[in-house]
Amino acid sequence: MDAYEEIVRRHQTTAFRVAYAICGSREDAEEAAQDGFVKAYRALARFRSGAPLRPWLLRIVANEARNRRVAQGRRAGLIERLQRVPGSGEAAPSLEPGLLAGAERGELLAALARLPAHSREAIACTYLLGLSEAETAAALSCRPGTVKSRLSRGLARLRAELERGGDDG
Repeated sequence: MDAYEEIVRRHQTTAFRVAYAICGSREDAEEAAQDGFVKAYRALARFRSGAPLRPWLLRIVANEARNRRVAQGRRAGLIERLQRVPGSGEAAPSLEPGLLAGAERGELLAALARLPAHSREAIACTYLLGLSEAETAAALSCRPGTVKSRLSRGLARLRAELERGGDDG
């Protein structure tokens, strides 16, 4: 148990950042990282001896974060449908994340959020979290070549979003 606690201490910051890059919410990211660590602990017997631990662990956390994001989308759709019902009473709570510090950072994160999930995740893991191409590929359950193409296309889309400034969305 002490050894696993050390693994958690070493990787909790990166795991949270991966989850946050996918979820976009601090609360969901914390829960996804925590659930990922629990699932990884339960799956230790299936861990391939000699394989790098960090990519394996981050893949589990990324999957948990994706699951939360999908569930959040379902909840948002439900809330939207409920808001359209006449006489539904109270307004639903805002799903917008807290305000970000710095206008440029905010613009960048907003443009990043408008990208398709696979592009956003590849860019966040590589450039925001500093993961290597191999670690990004492992965390996102894809091949390194796929990471390269997602980065290339994603960065092109991100440039276009920043030039456009999100005026049309």
